[in-house]
Amino acid sequence: MCSSDLANPLVQQVKQEIIQAIESDDLVLPTLPEIALQVREVAENVTSSVSDLTRVLGRDAALSARMIKVANSPLIRGSALISDLNTAVSRLGIDLTSNLAMGLAMEQMFQATSDVVDTHMRACWSSSVEVAASSQVLARHFTNLQPDQALLAGLLHQIGKLPILAFAENNESLLNDTFALNKVITALHTSLGSYILKKWDFPEAMIAVPKNYLVFDRQVNTVDYADIVQVATLQSYAGTDHPYTKLDWTNISSFDRLGLDPTTLIAEMEGINEEVLETQGALGG
Repeated sequence: MCSSDLANPLVQQVKQEIIQAIESDDLVLPTLPEIALQVREVAENVTSSVSDLTRVLGRDAALSARMIKVANSPLIRGSALISDLNTAVSRLGIDLTSNLAMGLAMEQMFQATSDVVDTHMRACWSSSVEVAASSQVLARHFTNLQPDQALLAGLLHQIGKLPILAFAENNESLLNDTFALNKVITALHTSLGSYILKKWDFPEAMIAVPKNYLVFDRQVNTVDYADIVQVATLQSYAGTDHPYTKLDWTNISSFDRLGLDPTTLIAEMEGINEEVLETQGALGG
């Protein structure tokens, strides 16, 4: 946040109110959907089987349908059409199924009652899906990290926007001031996102993503999921007039850690861009 943004009285007031609410545990944080909790519990149990995961997912008809859709998508490249959940989970594997299910279960949280907040929520989810698709492909081709974890990191990296938007729904002055709302989101969503993931007991590698994905001068020894989401985020703005495109990407070391030339866009890389589009299509509703 630049000094002129901080000078905006509404921005400063809301920022302080949200910080105080966090410190006093009064801020209403989003809760991890019950189905996501159950899926994670099964996935973390080393004795769990495909049948165990199928049984849990089978309690959510919409999510089950999404899993079958992904299993039949070009992303997975299966030879035969699948119509049942158990076969879909078998084809996807427990790791991909669980991370995908947890991420897609979050979509139900990106809903609002006011038109202004609903627009923000939809845009946030849409960009998260785009970044998640790129993150999975970047992880697969340019790192030794787990692609399905990178996909989940992409779906969750903007989770910190949710409590701010929920706060805005009950704050008419903020709701009616798009400039101030955008500035508050920019100022707080990264730290709030990591705070939420910590509350949800996610591993440190995932907690680090929201708070670091926009730190463009970050220096670490080895590539991590924050690097992947950062590069995917920057690439998502290529060809637009977004301020991130005005940065000198050759000075952003996350590209180096991925071994990726900052001037090379994955959208222009034959085969890789196709994978991104296939992943994005599979994640669509």
